Amino acid sequence: MKQKKDIIIVGFALFSVFFGASNLIFPPFIGVTSGSEWLTSFLGFVLGDVGIILLSIYAIAKCGDYQSIVGRAGKNFGLSLEIIMMLCLGPILAIPRTAATTFELSITPLIPGVNSVFFSIIFFALTLILTIRPTKVMDIIGKFLTPVLLICLAFLIGKGIISPLGTLNNEIESNELFVTGLTQGYQTMDALGVGGITAFIIASFKGKGYTSQEERIKLTINATILACCGLALIYGGLTYLGATVSNQFDATVSQTALLVAITHQLMGQSGTIILGIIVALACLTTAIGLTSITSKYFEDVTNKKLKYEHIAIFICTFSTIASTIGVDQIIALSVPILTIIYPVSIILVILSVLKKFFSNNLSFVFAGYTTLLISALSAANVSFMNELPLANLGLNWLLPSLLVAIVGEMIGTKKLLTVKSPIKEL
Repeated sequence: MKQKKDIIIVGFALFSVFFGASNLIFPPFIGVTSGSEWLTSFLGFVLGDVGIILLSIYAIAKCGDYQSIVGRAGKNFGLSLEIIMMLCLGPILAIPRTAATTFELSITPLIPGVNSVFFSIIFFALTLILTIRPTKVMDIIGKFLTPVLLICLAFLIGKGIISPLGTLNNEIESNELFVTGLTQGYQTMDALGVGGITAFIIASFKGKGYTSQEERIKLTINATILACCGLALIYGGLTYLGATVSNQFDATVSQTALLVAITHQLMGQSGTIILGIIVALACLTTAIGLTSITSKYFEDVTNKKLKYEHIAIFICTFSTIASTIGVDQIIALSVPILTIIYPVSIILVILSVLKKFFSNNLSFVFAGYTTLLISALSAANVSFMNELPLANLGLNWLLPSLLVAIVGEMIGTKKLLTVKSPIKEL
């Protein structure tokens, strides 16, 4: 009974860490662009987002930690990659965006004239208060904040299902819908920083009294499955809401404007209030989770030379300043950085899951550096990168990296056999 309760609490908290504002905005948009074929786009989106999350956390939990995966491409390479990812997950990009998004979608529409700097100070003061005790973070999010978020989401989606806003567009071509959904799911980049997230989940279960490593891994995987099921259900509901207005809007509509329009049509002014609550809770829970996870990571990586509390204070202070530049500017800064490092993380996770076929470290080295090169050239808009296979999915790095991984495995295995079985001179 205790295990089930703890899995639910941590699973709810994990749901909230991943469910930020972008996760709220993307699904209705793919619903609008797919109409009556919304289920096809939805399945692609779930695979590109939830699928990668589940695969990544499963691989890391089984390996023990993230460095056991990325470190196989080289100790310095793996450590540098993880530090950059955690900085992006933390004060540089993701955390400041939570406050900026809350201000623009929750505060400004309801209380015009509020100063953005004043709001950011309040937002991150609250984040710091709820983050300062790391052992309580998952409980605070999982027991209190996430249930309120889920109730608001369920109310919004339920209203849209009972009273659809319109008929589904039957004239949309379905050839590329799965691909579009897959691309949108991939572009959420939710699996960024899963190393730190997984470590924090395992530490949370350890703090709840689970002493066996095998038991903590099992509970982590179960909590992740619960969180991913919750994400999939909410994504499905939001995608359907978008499909119900597919005869009113098209692909030119702003994703934010679409969400506002749907909630306003469903519930009038009260819909705007509920949307504001949903966005605020989604962003606050994400900010709390990411601040705690990032602080814990840098405390561990510095062997506690930097204290968790001091790091959390720095992150909240820095994020307060960074958040005032606005959502669009933060996203513009984040895209090239994430375009480069996110694929590297994914390919190394894939090789780890396929460890039966890629047992040699040389395959990780070849694949890691190849993915890094292709991603960097893509971010620099080198035209040739668009000619590579799967470029339309943003996966132009996948096949070349798997190919060089196979080559690395063959070379590494051959060298190993040569060392173990030297040819004796007659």
